[in-house]
Amino acid sequence: MQTAGIRSTGAYIPMLRLSLGAISGGRKASGGSGERAIAYFDEDAATMAVAAATACLEGIDRSQVDALYFASTSYPYREKQGAALIAKALDLRREVVTADFADSTRAATVALRAAVDAVRAGSARNALVVAADCRPAPPRSPLERNFGDAAAALLVGTEEVAAVFEEQVFLAEEIIDVWRTEWDRFVRSWEERFVVERGYSENVLQAIRALLEKTGARPQDFSKLVAYAPDARSLAGVARAAQFDPKTQLQDPLFGRLGNCGAAFAPILLVAALEQARPGERFLWANYGDGADALVVHTTEAVQRLAKRRGVQWHLARRRELADYDRYLNYRALYPSDGDRRGGQGVSATVHYRDRNEDIAFHGQRCRRCGTEQFPFQRVCFQCFARDDFEEIRLADRQGKVMSFTFDYFAGSPDPPLIVTTIEVEGGARVYLQMTDAVPEEVKLDLPVEFTFRKIHEYGGTPNYFWKCTPVRSIGW
Repeated sequence: MQTAGIRSTGAYIPMLRLSLGAISGGRKASGGSGERAIAYFDEDAATMAVAAATACLEGIDRSQVDALYFASTSYPYREKQGAALIAKALDLRREVVTADFADSTRAATVALRAAVDAVRAGSARNALVVAADCRPAPPRSPLERNFGDAAAALLVGTEEVAAVFEEQVFLAEEIIDVWRTEWDRFVRSWEERFVVERGYSENVLQAIRALLEKTGARPQDFSKLVAYAPDARSLAGVARAAQFDPKTQLQDPLFGRLGNCGAAFAPILLVAALEQARPGERFLWANYGDGADALVVHTTEAVQRLAKRRGVQWHLARRRELADYDRYLNYRALYPSDGDRRGGQGVSATVHYRDRNEDIAFHGQRCRRCGTEQFPFQRVCFQCFARDDFEEIRLADRQGKVMSFTFDYFAGSPDPPLIVTTIEVEGGARVYLQMTDAVPEEVKLDLPVEFTFRKIHEYGGTPNYFWKCTPVRSIGW
C-alpha cells in the first residue's frame, strides 16, 4: 500500500466582508463587532471551488490528476454533477473520475477519505478534493451572523507530500440539528443548546477520544487541534473537555473574520494550519455533520512550500467592507427589485454544449500557419486568412491588460455600474469581458488583469457560467 498525503493546498475567500453590526442593525453599521466573508453577486459554490482548485494546482501538471471530488451543501443544481463542471473549468482531461459529495458539512472529510483510499489502492495517482459552500441563512438570523462563504482544495498524491494521514476515525450519527430540505430556501436549525450539546460537542468529543485511544496518543502530543465548530465558544468547550489547551493548541476558527463556511470550513482551517506549520508537527483534525471525523495529520519537510501560496492569510488580508446590508440582500436576490434575475427561459443546453470549451474551459485558438491567437473560435484566421487550421489553447491561466472599458449603468447589475472591457490576453488574443471585484475609480487603460470563473447570469433558475477579469492585486482593494 502506497503512502498517500497532501501534495498541495488551495484556498479562496471572497473579497467582500459584511460587518456583523450591519446584520444586527439594518442598513449600515460597522465597528468592532467582527465580520463575515460574503460571495459577490456573481459567485457561488462552483465558482469559488474553481478558484481554490486553481490555486492548489499551481505549478502542477494537470494531466496527472486522475480524480476530482467536490464537496458542498449549496451547489446550485440538485441533479447535475458539480465535479464535472469544475473539472471542465480547470481543463482537466476527460478521463478524470468525478464525483460529488453533498448533504452534510462533513462531506469534505468523507471525500478526502475516498481520495486517500483511491491513491493508496493505486486507482489514482493524484486525486483533487475541493470543498466550497455559500450557505443561505434567514436574513438577520444568528445563522447568518455565523456563516461565511469560502472554498478549499487539497491535492492527494504520493510524491512530494507536505502532510500525511496517519490514523482516522469516522462516526455516523442520525440527528436533526441543522438541515435544509429540497423545498427550504434557507438553512434551518433546532434549539441551540440541543444542537451544541447533543449534536456537535457529543459527537466531536467521541471522535477525538476514539482517535486518541486508537493511536495511544495524548493531547499534548499534538501541536494543534484543527476543528469544525458552530461557534467559537462551543469549540473552546470541546477543546477543554478533550484536554487540549484552548489558548495554545487551538487553530484559530476565524469567527468574526470568515465565518462557518459549511463543507469548506474544516478543510480551510487545515489549509490555514498547514500554511503556518513546521516539519514534523502533528495536528488532530476534526469535522462534524451527521456524525464526526477525526484524523491525525503529520507534516513533512515539504510543508514549507505551502507558505508561499496565495493562501488563507492572503485572502483574509485582501478585503473590502460592504456595510450596506440592503446591497447584500440584493446580491442574494432577497431584496425586492424591478427585475428578477432568476426569470427568463433558461440557458440553451445546445449552445452551452457547443461552446463549453470556450465558455467553461476558456479556450482560445492559435493559427498553425502564422501563430496568431484569437477568441472566440472562428474558421478563418483574421491575420493570414488560413481556413480551419487552428489548435486550442487555454487562456484562463494567463494575465492580460485593459484595452478599452465602459461603465454601463443600465444593464440591471445588482452592483451598478457593470464594468465591460476589452482585454488583450498575453499572447495577443483580445476578449470582451465583464470586470468583477472592482470599482470604477481603479479601472484604467493598460490595467493588468487576471481571469476568474464566475456566474454570468441566471435565468429560469439555471446559473450560466463564464469567465470575467479582475485587477491583479497583491492585497487589498
